[in-house]
Amino acid sequence: MKVYHGSDVRIDTIDLQKGRDFLDFGRGFYVTTVRKHAYQRALRMAEESGAQAIITEFDYHEQYPQIAELKVKSFHEVSEEWVDFVVMNRNEDIPHPTHAYDIVEGPIADDWVTSQIKHYRNGKISVGQLLQRLRFREQTHQICFCTLKSLFALEQSGYDDIYNTEEITNTIVEALIADYDMDEKAAIDTLYQTDVYVRLADMNSGFHAKSDSKFTKW
Repeated sequence: MKVYHGSDVRIDTIDLQKGRDFLDFGRGFYVTTVRKHAYQRALRMAEESGAQAIITEFDYHEQYPQIAELKVKSFHEVSEEWVDFVVMNRNEDIPHPTHAYDIVEGPIADDWVTSQIKHYRNGKISVGQLLQRLRFREQTHQICFCTLKSLFALEQSGYDDIYNTEEITNTIVEALIADYDMDEKAAIDTLYQTDVYVRLADMNSGFHAKSDSKFTKW
């Protein structure tokens, strides 16, 4: 199975010590089966660092965890158990690591989800209300490889350097604002829902290699 890691550096060797604590599933190396999500993360990191946005592709050998008798935890959807697990791993007041799993798989708690979880922890909404809100969100996916032995399930298979995709998307957003009198948020939301964005996110389409002038009238 193909999985993707979005970053601002090429991943030649995975170093778990470089991972951050207090993430959804704890410290580890995170990948996703949803290439668009890796693409968006790579752009965010590159924007912050001023470096190149890069997607590293891996082959995930799904039989390996069973053969190696690894401890795997899978959350197939948002649930009360998933919320409790994420809250536990994001808690800075308890010892880490918080669990003994080699691999953890499940939905992503993005910024909006995290804000809703905070409302739940502060008693502003019930767990039932939280889950109802989360289930209307776009499906997300991540796999965290938490231990050295879990990394043997991954085989690096290539890179995608994202050259001028961000420049193209900025051009389109600016055109939407100017031509349709949209605000920036509405323009970005509109772009993300188009086939143009899907093709830009797909490096195999070749769209990312085109001059941004090709997209000013679409």
